[in-house]
Amino acid sequence: MSNIAIRNGAFAPSKQVSRPLPLKSVNVLNARLLPVTLPELLEQFTHGLLVFHNLDTLGKLQRVEEFANVCHGAEFSVADGKMVVYAARFLGHPVPAKISGADFLGAFCERHGDDPAVRVFLLGAGPGVAAKAARHINTRIGRDIVVDAYSPSFGFEADAAECDEIVQRVNRSGATVLVVGAGAPKQEVWIARHRHLMPTVSRFMAVGATLDFEAGAVPRAPQWMSESGLEWLFRLGHEPRRLWRRYLWECPQVLGLVMRDRLGSYENPFASNVVGVS
Repeated sequence: MSNIAIRNGAFAPSKQVSRPLPLKSVNVLNARLLPVTLPELLEQFTHGLLVFHNLDTLGKLQRVEEFANVCHGAEFSVADGKMVVYAARFLGHPVPAKISGADFLGAFCERHGDDPAVRVFLLGAGPGVAAKAARHINTRIGRDIVVDAYSPSFGFEADAAECDEIVQRVNRSGATVLVVGAGAPKQEVWIARHRHLMPTVSRFMAVGATLDFEAGAVPRAPQWMSESGLEWLFRLGHEPRRLWRRYLWECPQVLGLVMRDRLGSYENPFASNVVGVS
């Protein structure tokens, strides 16, 4: 479920709303990235939607208009993956480090381990995975910082009844932080469509496969591979049938767009629909 490819038209397109980010951002292939480190992001992220960009999401930003709109409206947007950092630097943008969803969620829970006002709800992954991730996090932190977890059915985003039940469950839990791991662009779009229905939640994270990592359902790449930009090779080796198209076909096309951007010939596919907001 964490890698559902949704093409342009799967969601109703809307005007891109370009909102100011709390720090000056840089633009990489239609992604507005904050040039921050992990400690800086932990300090800055006090509210709003946080999205993480890798080569896969950069590709989807070229094809799925509502996803591009949601990401432009997100309060926080960072580079998740060394290849995105390399791409940004190749284009002359000073992005200091990658910040993965898995690294950030772990650090976020550690930082707020003694703060009872921070209560996390985990949404996503396969059957039982979110609950297992919750147990692992709570054991590591030493308190029930994760107050509830739910793994939705396949295609839940199109089921109004299940979406309503998820919203009600989040509200009943008293969560103040919602972490969604359902794959891009599904997770970001779902948050954008439903966040106004969860008034006690002030922080939202779209974290991809992070819940699988936390639960131990999917292994993470060794740190040396992640830091050298080879995490994609590790993941491809473990899930070739699911990920071959992403890493061997779609991501090389994104690298081609980076070269076009460097040569000044890249154009935002949805540029005519961007609406500035002061």
